Amino acid sequence: MKNVILALTRIVQDVALVESPTDQVTLIVDSISQVIGVDVCSLYRINQDNEMVLLASHGLDSIENVKLPAGKGLVGLVAQSRHAINIADAASHPDYFYIEQTHEEQFRSFCGVPLVHFGDVIGVLVVQSKQAQPLSDENEAFLVTLASQLALIVANIPNTGKPASSINLRSEGIKGAPGIGIGTAQLCDSGNLNDVPDQACDDPVAEIKQWHDLLASVKRDIKAEQAALGSELSDSVSGIFDAYQMLLSDQALIDRVEAEINAGHWLPSALRFSISYFAELFRAMEDPYLKARHEDIQHLGNKLFNAWQGDHPNQLECLPTGPIILVGTQVSVSDIAAVPTSQLAGIVCFEGARLSHTAIVANAIGIPTVMGVGILKGLQSGEQLIVDGNEGQVITHPSKAVLAEFKQLVSKEQSFLHQLDSLRDQPAITKDGTRVRLMTNTGLLADISPGLKSGAEGIGLYRTEIPFIVRDSFPTEEEQVQVYRKVFAAYQNKPVYMRTLDIGGDKQLPYFPIMSEENPALGWRGIRFTLDNIQLLMTQVRAMIRAADGKSNLHILLPMVSSTNELDVFTQLLDDACNQLQSEGFTLDRPKVGIMVEVPAAISQLPFWRNKIDFVSIGSNDLSQYLLAMDRNNAQVAGAYDHVHPAVLHEIYRIVTIANQHSLSLSLCGEMASDPVAVMLLLGMGIRSLSMSSATLPRIKWLIRSLDTVEAKTFLEQALSIDNVETIRQLGNETLCSLGLSELIN
Repeated sequence: MKNVILALTRIVQDVALVESPTDQVTLIVDSISQVIGVDVCSLYRINQDNEMVLLASHGLDSIENVKLPAGKGLVGLVAQSRHAINIADAASHPDYFYIEQTHEEQFRSFCGVPLVHFGDVIGVLVVQSKQAQPLSDENEAFLVTLASQLALIVANIPNTGKPASSINLRSEGIKGAPGIGIGTAQLCDSGNLNDVPDQACDDPVAEIKQWHDLLASVKRDIKAEQAALGSELSDSVSGIFDAYQMLLSDQALIDRVEAEINAGHWLPSALRFSISYFAELFRAMEDPYLKARHEDIQHLGNKLFNAWQGDHPNQLECLPTGPIILVGTQVSVSDIAAVPTSQLAGIVCFEGARLSHTAIVANAIGIPTVMGVGILKGLQSGEQLIVDGNEGQVITHPSKAVLAEFKQLVSKEQSFLHQLDSLRDQPAITKDGTRVRLMTNTGLLADISPGLKSGAEGIGLYRTEIPFIVRDSFPTEEEQVQVYRKVFAAYQNKPVYMRTLDIGGDKQLPYFPIMSEENPALGWRGIRFTLDNIQLLMTQVRAMIRAADGKSNLHILLPMVSSTNELDVFTQLLDDACNQLQSEGFTLDRPKVGIMVEVPAAISQLPFWRNKIDFVSIGSNDLSQYLLAMDRNNAQVAGAYDHVHPAVLHEIYRIVTIANQHSLSLSLCGEMASDPVAVMLLLGMGIRSLSMSSATLPRIKWLIRSLDTVEAKTFLEQALSIDNVETIRQLGNETLCSLGLSELIN
């Protein structure tokens, strides 16, 4: 067969473009039969009983309700052996299993290849011919290659064994904000800046004037949208509007658009080039929080473009009565502001991540949200949807039975959330009286109010990178002071742990390009970068101390520390900064200094640093990744990544033991702090301070108030004797159920 790659590409692309799973499997078998010239092509999918169900066939007679018992037939043998079987005469093979209704006795040869998805056989692809001869090596290789790609498509077909119809069609996405929403779809995509064609500019002077008029107009629109949200909601998300206003006033954006206009482009394409430039700076970053900021830039670009087209502001017209679910490629804050809060039931974004501004706002106002579901083909405004933010799925055209089921879940969840709300001002104390401090992670001013609403007792991790990234030069000391003061003002008399600038090869600044590194996670980042650019660190430390205004709640957190010299250099810098500020007349309280234990090398050195630091914060995300050599954001290995892996648990327990031996204050931040199974283990170890996203804080508080430390220690002892993560997870879920906390099982 010629042009194997071309044939592969065509089949995979054609199948991906088909909307219905039923049509997808039919297209698969028809296309393969045509390409390699066989009489029969059949696709089997394993069901929940390990039976092989015939989904589709080109060439076989009646295929309705055709099932092969688990392990039976040549198809079962392919699945069990996990490799291709290619023979000339199927009927002579001892594993041959005949199903009369298919009349397959007329087909002599058999070649079956397994479909494997993340290590599990999910189906079998079979071709047969009337001639008694095996399939050629070339065609067998083609089938094996094609099967590996088709597995990604077949994996989305329910394992009931039947392709989903248009009724109750479930689309998987990313959990944006928890909860279940039922309502009618309202498509809110308008003009997309990325679709703007390039066009010449005849009058640059007039075009630049139009650009400045556009900026002023959109600034007014944003103020109006902020006011439309109402005072209570505005407080929760005002930081996002502030960020938009800051970006619109950023000279780097203004100058870049002007430069593109002067280069001969009309305003829309000049805007497209400029927005794309800044968005890609964020998109290229490894840190998922900062990576998600590219969506904010794109939102703003689309807003500018729509305003240029005459849409001022973005108001959704003719809204239907009843609950509404906003649906779009990237639902913006402006779209959210256009719908009365009492009417907004859910949000669905075709693109985006759990750390996008849309998800942050949705969490702040309690709207179920699913991100990154891909295009919901054929969806029209007015169609009924179910948004399941708890599971990260969207159900289109739900049946009456499914609607009734989810309405029951909504009722149950509302009762549960009311229970959580009643705990907001209650301390996180276990049943046997152990106090646990729960703090929040943040990096945007928009995150601050949701943390307070959730009952956060402080900020356990404040990421300081944003003010550095959105500018066209390093922010001045005064600019940083103004940003940090807002944080301290919101968390008066509460601890604020500010991490020094953590940029490098994985998080680059637009005005300070860093040489490409083969492995940026192990390269010039964190404390290594800032000590090599110590003037930046001095300015930042001065700004932090000034913003604290003499209060004692500032804690400085150093990222990626791996050597004593790094600590010694920073200590001297802090001494110098305090002396300078005192001599300049500022009132100050020397801040406490600690390190993030995220580099494994730091663990064994903690005893040496006991007199050099005041506290330790375990950065569970990076530490887990370094210990497991797995990137949790890499889809190829994300399924195997788990922070309750035995290696991670034993190392964290070692950190706790060392910290206790040397009287070092200890906390933990990262995804472990949001994971109920992990939190039980951490409590068993003796960790009494956790920092997490504001959205998960109420659930973790409920968990802590529902168990005692004896139960946590018992679970920990069992987990430390187990050598595989699956068993630890299962035991943890059983423990949650025994405590009456099944709602917390992920």
